Amino acid sequence: MPVAPPERDLSFAAVAARHRAAEEALAKVDAYARGLHDPFVVSRILSRQEAVSSSAIEGTHSTLDEVLTGEATQDEEARAEVLQVRKYATTVTRFIKQAHRQGNEVFSANLVRRLHKRIMEDAPNYRDAPGDLREVSVWIGGRDMAYSIFNPPPASKVPACLEDTVRYMRAEGMHEIQQSIITRMALAHAHFEAVHPFRDGNGRVGRMLLPIMMAADGRTPLYLAPYIEANKPAYVEALKAAQQRLDWASMVGFVSDAVVGSANELFTTREALEVLSTRWKARRAFRRGSSSLRALEILPQYPVITISRLATLLKVTYPAAATAVAQLEEIKALVERTGYTRNRVFAAPEALSILNRPFGEEPILPEA
Repeated sequence: MPVAPPERDLSFAAVAARHRAAEEALAKVDAYARGLHDPFVVSRILSRQEAVSSSAIEGTHSTLDEVLTGEATQDEEARAEVLQVRKYATTVTRFIKQAHRQGNEVFSANLVRRLHKRIMEDAPNYRDAPGDLREVSVWIGGRDMAYSIFNPPPASKVPACLEDTVRYMRAEGMHEIQQSIITRMALAHAHFEAVHPFRDGNGRVGRMLLPIMMAADGRTPLYLAPYIEANKPAYVEALKAAQQRLDWASMVGFVSDAVVGSANELFTTREALEVLSTRWKARRAFRRGSSSLRALEILPQYPVITISRLATLLKVTYPAAATAVAQLEEIKALVERTGYTRNRVFAAPEALSILNRPFGEEPILPEA
């Protein structure tokens, strides 16, 4: 049986420097977001990357390109994996905004079940009703329970154990003062994964709760799944240490590293996109306030787009949007993908190259 996360003041001398670096990284992201007047750091692409990575960890594979293309064309007949990942992205965005409004009161067993229902309702082989707590025993690792790495609680104990998790996330005790948001994220995540309240989809729900916890705490949410995917062995070891030996420091250290790594990746990506935008604008003269110039500004967040969608985003006519697209094709900021004369889809390959690069790699920019 997983014990409830401790609410006392915890001292983690072994990971204190990593924890301090993470707090500094969060403060830097918060300051950056305030300067943009955007508490979510224009998070559309970040939430899609989160969805792709978190789903991939569990074996549901899609690409950022597929997700963005499906959204641009409103394709409801895409692969089931793509639909699942798109649902994850829209769900995390929706509940982050709700958490930002409600604070820690947002957390409840019902919220957890709603998250699970949303991200698993398009899973073709899921055997239970999405959102329902499991009614069977499960194990983690090994071919059966006798050879497992970890055994979550029996189904009869799941509701009470899950209530321990959400009570801790609501931060109604002294731990709201005595523990940092980074510590609370680490302990809540380890405990939730130990409870394993659903037959499948626990990892995705658990990782989705991390940015929601940041938003509920009034912080700018960071999306940690790309870091976790790139460092999966260390993630698994930290979870095992917390769940099997109550070595909470290992999990706090890992989450601290994830925060620092994700913050660094955020700044590297945004700096590269700003350089790219400058280089786009140098390729031809644009009239100030023109649809073309405004379209360039939103391409980093909509690197796959249709003329109709651009017209909606810019609040201009279809012909004005078509003219803008033609001018961006001229400077090779946009490339038409389908070869069709109707229902065309345009992509910004140079922006996608920056956004699609493996986590931690330096972006490749076009020549000035």
